[in-house]
Amino acid sequence: MIRLALIPLALALLACGPKSPEPAKPAETKGAKEAKPEPGEVHLSAELQKTAGIQLVDVEKRNVPTTFRVNGRLVADEEKTHKAGAVIDGRIVKIYFNVGDRVQKGQVLARLHSHDIHESRSDYQKAKVELSRLKTQLSFAQKNRDRIKRLLDLKAASQEQLDHADNELKNTASTIESAQLELARTRQHLEEFLEVAAEDPPGHKQGEFDHDDDTAPIKAPSSGVIISRSVSAGSVAKPGDDLFVISDLSSIWMLAAVPEENLGRLKTGMNTQVFVRAFEDKPFPGRLSRIGDQLDPATRTVQARIVLSNPRGDLKPEMYAAAEIVSGGTGEALYVPQESIQELNGHNIVFVAGEPGKFKARAVETGSRAAGAIAILSGLAPGDKVVTRGAFLLKSEMLKSTLTEE
Repeated sequence: MIRLALIPLALALLACGPKSPEPAKPAETKGAKEAKPEPGEVHLSAELQKTAGIQLVDVEKRNVPTTFRVNGRLVADEEKTHKAGAVIDGRIVKIYFNVGDRVQKGQVLARLHSHDIHESRSDYQKAKVELSRLKTQLSFAQKNRDRIKRLLDLKAASQEQLDHADNELKNTASTIESAQLELARTRQHLEEFLEVAAEDPPGHKQGEFDHDDDTAPIKAPSSGVIISRSVSAGSVAKPGDDLFVISDLSSIWMLAAVPEENLGRLKTGMNTQVFVRAFEDKPFPGRLSRIGDQLDPATRTVQARIVLSNPRGDLKPEMYAAAEIVSGGTGEALYVPQESIQELNGHNIVFVAGEPGKFKARAVETGSRAAGAIAILSGLAPGDKVVTRGAFLLKSEMLKSTLTEE
């Protein structure tokens, strides 16, 4: 019912352009019946205006820096975004965090079971056994050489036998060095690469993989918020898969599509103001950090990167955004406070004060914003008085009146 009533009203408002003020109607004689509000008009007594806190401001021209507006979307800062994945093939058995969770660097995000863990432990145990055998062999070679040396002193052995015993001792010592390196390698592979204990956990039984020491951890490479998770318990993972994406959203990027005709006005380092739908009246300061090298042949735009500080986390990746870029120079324009602008059926309107107690809705075309004000491209003239505080109340009263009439 309301939507049907608003269609003719919106059409009537759109017909209101930057016209000359209407001539004042002849004053009604005392005792005449009060005129009914015209479509798009609201009548409020002085008492109601005071109660509602209605405030007016004169439409004025301002000399402000010239800007142009570009659209785009917000994305995570790639320089503060990291991916976590598996270093070996395996099956995910546990997951501890979901998208949107905040994590710290080094926290375990998930655990993965892999046969590589058990094979590596087997290699480690073999290296331990081999080193132990070689140490025993070294002890025997040492004793044998000492025995032959004593026999040589007693003229009961030859120098050739002693030289052979010395060689056996040196070869065994050299083999031990290689075995120690192999043991260190297998231990390092387990403890530093796979990040599991080199020894089997106490009470471990063959075929049981529930113990954390039997699974490889997938850890957060940095602190931040998980913005993507592409794995679930039971999934098979392999090296190269991006299982989690973590980003520090204290800084965020806007990727803006700059029309070809505006490229000559861009320069890295320029200051910008970015607006998003969730905070329409709140500009976020940004800095143009990069201008793309390639023109999109379909849209005739070049992608530009704007860096935004986001300490409170108000800005989210994938939000639509618009950026106003100061291009140099100044220009005059009509400005009204942003709170004066109301939306009706997809169109911007303001309430213009007329005769005492009468406020007329008027469609306007808006432009750039500056210091809490918004430029009016059409629909108003210098000297018009528009409602700032209380504009939303007038809109509600107008809609209520329209509904009542219907």
